[in-house]
Amino acid sequence: MKDNFSGHAADYARYRPAYPQELMAHLAGIAPARQLAWDCATGNGQVAGMLAPLFNQVAATDISENQLKNAVLLPNISYKVEQAEESSLEDQTVDLIVVAQAVHWFDFERFYQEVRRVLKPNGIIAIIGYGLLKTHPSLDQVIGHLYSEVLDSYWDPERRYLDENYRTIPFPFQEVTVPPFSSSYTWTPDDLIGYLNTWSAVKHYEKQQGHNPVQLVEQQLREAFDGETTTVTFDILTRVGKLPTT
Repeated sequence: MKDNFSGHAADYARYRPAYPQELMAHLAGIAPARQLAWDCATGNGQVAGMLAPLFNQVAATDISENQLKNAVLLPNISYKVEQAEESSLEDQTVDLIVVAQAVHWFDFERFYQEVRRVLKPNGIIAIIGYGLLKTHPSLDQVIGHLYSEVLDSYWDPERRYLDENYRTIPFPFQEVTVPPFSSSYTWTPDDLIGYLNTWSAVKHYEKQQGHNPVQLVEQQLREAFDGETTTVTFDILTRVGKLPTT
């Protein structure tokens, strides 16, 4: 699994959008019990913190020790530096697995073997994420130019799974339909620029070109704002399933 985020873990914790609490409540509601949830590739513990009030225990794992240093600390969350494909969880003990904005980096076959090992009968696996944010047309145009043209060759190949709304990932589970969810925020130009600077392609561009590509469009971004703030919306991508019944 690639680690594109350790170097800017604090910014990731500060600027990345959160998931709706209603989504977590829905997932907890369809899990067979609320004893143990696994937030796999937890990053800064954002999802783990949302699951903590809903489950007795939350196991949260990530390959990035720097990310975990910025994680939410709660008594019933246990953090470990572990690969998604090789956890220390016991067999058939997990009620709910959540992977947020990360499954596209995994070795799918090995990870799904691990899911089959640790998930309880009727346990739930939820792959969630978000694609390109939406604002209003003039600002969307500037963001789209940065995303698709300036950064086009700097995105990792795995990014396409997000562009395809996770519909094309391997998903060998019995699909469970969930309602649509989204997250909306009121952001200033600095909030938006802070978020854009967490993009992995921005970091790749900086490393190769020696300067920040967001600065190339910063003035256009600021001019495209309607007033001091704007509403940004992230549609939540979901693939939710159970182990196939035999």
